Amino acid sequence: MKTKFKQVLPVRKGSVLLTERPFVYILKSKLRGDRCDNCFRRKRLLKCSGCQYVYYCNRDCQKESWADHKQECSNLRRVSPRIVPDAARLLARIIFKLQRGGDLEKGYYSETGFRKFKDLMSHYSDLKQDQKRMEHFTSLYGVLIDFIGESNLPNSAELMGIYGRMCVNGFNILDPEMMSIGTGIYLGCSVIDHSCDPNAVAVFEGIIIHIRAVKDMPVLDWEKIFISYIDLLNFPQDRQAELQAMYYFLCDCNLCTSIQSPNMILCPNQDCGQGISVKQQDHEQLPQPCPSCGVYIKADTYKKYLEVEEFTRHHLQVMKDIAYLDVCKVCLKKQQGLFHNLDLLHVKVLDLAFESSIEMGQWEKAAEFGQELVPGYQ
Repeated sequence: MKTKFKQVLPVRKGSVLLTERPFVYILKSKLRGDRCDNCFRRKRLLKCSGCQYVYYCNRDCQKESWADHKQECSNLRRVSPRIVPDAARLLARIIFKLQRGGDLEKGYYSETGFRKFKDLMSHYSDLKQDQKRMEHFTSLYGVLIDFIGESNLPNSAELMGIYGRMCVNGFNILDPEMMSIGTGIYLGCSVIDHSCDPNAVAVFEGIIIHIRAVKDMPVLDWEKIFISYIDLLNFPQDRQAELQAMYYFLCDCNLCTSIQSPNMILCPNQDCGQGISVKQQDHEQLPQPCPSCGVYIKADTYKKYLEVEEFTRHHLQVMKDIAYLDVCKVCLKKQQGLFHNLDLLHVKVLDLAFESSIEMGQWEKAAEFGQELVPGYQ
């Protein structure tokens, strides 16, 4: 049996479920001049002679991009040297594309199943109640009037619907190092819901998105395909707060509803190696004995674990925007012999150390941290 949502075919881990080009997309403005505005590749670039703002790697990319760039080109030149905010530029591209018939474009996720832009969730009523988003929308409205002119804007209600669809359905386009280099709207992929325990992942090849299975599945059922919209290396309460703020829903997956704590102290029995769950809300009570060997955690060991946990949390907050390799190494050294390798704070620090090593070009250290990260990612 085959429907637009389901195909009775087994899905193997690693297989590609969907490949799609973006409906609209933009390169991050901070990467302008570093990457081609069309394909996002790093090559020898040529500046657009019209706007003197965007860069292309060759004539083919410039021609391919012209449909999206044509209406913004003269406007980018007119407002120069000001930099148009990324959200305003993406919103303008959506507006222009809809004006030239993009509302009829279909993004297929199966042979018969597709989505149009109007099918994307706008969360209009939630937006109206969201003070931060409404302030952002008002700010963008002013920028758009200056950038493309009020005559090109739809009425306020329609524009807010477009803005909502952009906010809730946008994908961060990532490079091979998992760094965000742009934002895109992918119509077919918008059918995929979120889970903090996903069975698929979005990966990028330039601007092309591939949805790849990370688990074996008996059938391909798009109503049961899930990716993560957010960073999974956060505590459940933080993930829920982010989902509510960004997407207006709460996750009810196994990881979010489980009573299992993401904090895990290493069993003191050297022949065991099991992790012992530590309740986040109850630090006065010693953890339960090891579920594997029955050994209890001593009070002084538990106290030291809590001190290192607080130390790690503090430095993670300090490093919220920039990861410092030396700080990560200090945290990891303090965690050694105390934190199980699946403890969420331990995995977060390893992840930051991995990213920082890559940014600093310390490839051997990055490989070491990457190997240590594998159990946590699995």
